[in-house]
Amino acid sequence: MFEYIISHINTISKAAQDNYGVNPVVFLVIYLSCTPLFYYSIFQTIRAVKKKHGNKFMLWSALFLCVPIAPLIFILLFGKNIPWWVYGIIIILISQAVLSLIMKIRKKPAKYLIKLHE
Repeated sequence: MFEYIISHINTISKAAQDNYGVNPVVFLVIYLSCTPLFYYSIFQTIRAVKKKHGNKFMLWSALFLCVPIAPLIFILLFGKNIPWWVYGIIIILISQAVLSLIMKIRKKPAKYLIKLHE
């Protein structure tokens, strides 16, 4: 049974790599390596707010917003023959993260920096 599951996973992985040019193992490694960094950036963002470090807050909040899109960027860069709607979804998700980051940079830091200098 276990051998059947492994062979089925290998077959699906090979088909994905042949059809779409994206190695699922590399995607999984990127995704799993970004997960601890995502949670660490949350911790550091909260810590920077508590200690009132404006520059560190900006750095860690930017990382917090950018890390989850790293696997999607991998698909955009190395994927081929991917349906158009997948590209659309990826572009929408990345655009949303960038827009959110820009809005936070423009609005929130001023509030935090004012508090830091008081």
